[in-house]
Amino acid sequence: MIDTMVVLALADGVELLLRIGAIVVVVVIASLVAWHRRRSTAAPTQPRGAVPAQLDRADFASPDAPWIVVTFTSATCNTCSDVARKAAVLTSREVVVQEVEYARDRPLHDRYRIDAVPTLVIADRSGVVRYGHLGPVSATDLWAAMARCRDPRLRIAQCDQHDERPVHGQHGQ
Repeated sequence: MIDTMVVLALADGVELLLRIGAIVVVVVIASLVAWHRRRSTAAPTQPRGAVPAQLDRADFASPDAPWIVVTFTSATCNTCSDVARKAAVLTSREVVVQEVEYARDRPLHDRYRIDAVPTLVIADRSGVVRYGHLGPVSATDLWAAMARCRDPRLRIAQCDQHDERPVHGQHGQ
């Protein structure tokens, strides 16, 4: 009878040790995973909300006009209609203004990888984007940017000098 009790006590002890061992292994693995996550860097990502650096003028109205202002918009965006309205005022003999609405002109949104609206660009006759802006813009800032782009006394690269937000692909041109 004592032998049976000893065997049962040993079995209980072994089972307890196995449970404690399993708990220790789980805690060690969890600690290693947490430590590894803190040490590893996030995967590189592509910038989102980038303004195109170049337009193919054949994709837009009046490709021979000296300047084009393109507003990439969406019908579901309240700010977009305001930006498009401010841009429309720039229409002149030398400036073509075109709204590219997502549902109607999706291939152009896809071609230029527009993933944030409103996106506004001012491009020259060659399609080089000289000014770009994401989000709402004041009429004063937009009209001033157009004036800087058209001013023959300024270098073309100065069109966006007063825009406080950096635009990917714009600086250093």
